[in-house]
Amino acid sequence: MTLAAFLAVALLHLMAAISPGPAVLMSARTGVTEGLRTGAFLAAGIGVGGVLWAMAALFGLNIVFQAAPVLLWVLKIAGGLYLIWMAWGMWKSADQPLDMGKDAAPPRSAVSAFRLGLVTQLANPKPAVLFSAIFVGTVPQGTPMWVYAALLAVVFLNETIWNILVARIFSFERSKTTYISLKTLIDRSFGGLLALLGVKIAAT
Repeated sequence: MTLAAFLAVALLHLMAAISPGPAVLMSARTGVTEGLRTGAFLAAGIGVGGVLWAMAALFGLNIVFQAAPVLLWVLKIAGGLYLIWMAWGMWKSADQPLDMGKDAAPPRSAVSAFRLGLVTQLANPKPAVLFSAIFVGTVPQGTPMWVYAALLAVVFLNETIWNILVARIFSFERSKTTYISLKTLIDRSFGGLLALLGVKIAAT
């Protein structure tokens, strides 16, 4: 695998990681409601989920999808329903005021945030198809294992660093102040967008 091909894969994946989707949406909401620390653990979970999909693509999951299209269909339906379920939770609690005082519930634990990021990423099977399309033309047979490891490291860093950045932007005091004043509208917007993404994943 040439250096140019490696850099092309890294750039293509970065563009995919930046594009709006369930992971980016969840990072934004976590940043504004629970802060950067929780958002960073969530981003790490998203990064690990990206690595798992990339590994699946590198080691032939797309061949399985082609041989048994129903498996991809089942994964899409399950993932879409999970995202719609999360969206409903956001919508339903949108009109509940956010308690930012001393008695407010603490942010979720590091493990809980990591798990949420991981499950949110794995609920969308489309990255496996995307990775397969990218890897087919750029990763030749016989590629050394260290190159595979480097590709997976790039996937993790792209996903994690970008989503930490998103969480950081939304964790600023100005973002939190805006969120508190417009909580119902923002939560229902987040929930509506997440539901639309869930429907899109399940239907395409």
